[in-house]
Amino acid sequence: MSKNNKNNPYQNAMSQLTKTAKILKLDKAVLVKLQHPQRILKAKLTVKMDNGQTKKFDAYRVQYNNARGPFKGGIRYHKQVSMDEVKALSFWMTIKTAVVNIPMGGGKGGIIIDPHTLSQTELERLSRAYMKAFYKYLGPSQDVPAPDVYTTSQIMDWMADEYAKLTGKKQPGVITGKSIAAGGSLGRDTATADGGFYVLKAIANKLKLKPKQTRIIIQGFGNAGANFAQLAYKAGFKIVGLSDSKNAIYDPAGKGFNYNLVKSIKAKGDAVTVCKINDLKCQKLYHTTNEKLLEKDCDVLVLAALENQVTEKNAKRIKAKVIIELANGPVTPLADKILAEKNLVVAPDVLANAGGVTVSYFEWLQNIKKQKWSKAKVKSKLKPIMDKAFIQVWQTAKKYKTDLRTAAFILAVERLAKAMKK
Repeated sequence: MSKNNKNNPYQNAMSQLTKTAKILKLDKAVLVKLQHPQRILKAKLTVKMDNGQTKKFDAYRVQYNNARGPFKGGIRYHKQVSMDEVKALSFWMTIKTAVVNIPMGGGKGGIIIDPHTLSQTELERLSRAYMKAFYKYLGPSQDVPAPDVYTTSQIMDWMADEYAKLTGKKQPGVITGKSIAAGGSLGRDTATADGGFYVLKAIANKLKLKPKQTRIIIQGFGNAGANFAQLAYKAGFKIVGLSDSKNAIYDPAGKGFNYNLVKSIKAKGDAVTVCKINDLKCQKLYHTTNEKLLEKDCDVLVLAALENQVTEKNAKRIKAKVIIELANGPVTPLADKILAEKNLVVAPDVLANAGGVTVSYFEWLQNIKKQKWSKAKVKSKLKPIMDKAFIQVWQTAKKYKTDLRTAAFILAVERLAKAMKK
């Protein structure tokens, strides 16, 4: 990524921090520390391919801040992974854990790779190579990774197993997002969607939006987007637009898709094909940048894909009243200003998708205490944390007469500054 790119995620993150620091009149020493990660780890992973040849892959782990607890954050496998992206995500994770007030810090990792080009055995070798490269800096009390874009519970299991081999001791708390059999937590698979749904309900309550009259478009139909769609549908909201990595569909009549369609798309992973099978007369949108779907008429736009989806180029054309960020960094700072002028409410990623890291923390806690919680217990513990965080962010926004993102950053930076001074 070019350093001059105005949609550079790390520059975006730092502009958010600078804005917050000015409002809080933040101690300069604290600001300088928050402007830089505590540690940046890089490695060239050498992996033997199935054909006997070896390939090298660039891998990163950024440990941003651990003033409030061990570094915490996912590992993504994606061909567009960059150092600036990983730094930004590790900073946002630092903010996120502070917003929901769990005793963790922020970190992030990634490998530049299209995982779809690898066989299962190559994927395993790559994942174990990542752990070999960084294991000395990881651990239940140091840094606790988790899944992210295109990484799975199976990948986390391989990494946890490799860590046990390298250290000579089985420590499931080294990583979260594992399979249930390997010490993973029940409820982790739906945690991000659950948390985002609690935020949707809280905003609907504040803005007096009635579910049956509220039209929702969901961009991105991975784990978070698909589970969110099911939760929203069951609660009576109208799902009028959906997109996956290939296609997008939109119901111009505004009646919404039925539950069987939502379920079918989740199972088959192709929105347009499912539409054809169900003989739905949907307006078909071609997947280019998803901009056409984002600009369609709706009440709530849920961004559950990648960063930089709403920019200064398309922000004026967004028709939604509310945006919920299930993805990390999907709205740029320049777009934020335009949306604020339109009085559009944005539930920021550091609040809206924090259900995932909160249940990751629950998994870590269960591993440390050698406990196993039921799915009902996990959900019952998640809801009050998300509800409390929303109320605190909402009240902070009112106090400082600002938007919800800035309010979330104010809340988090105050907590971080207090911990760092200790």
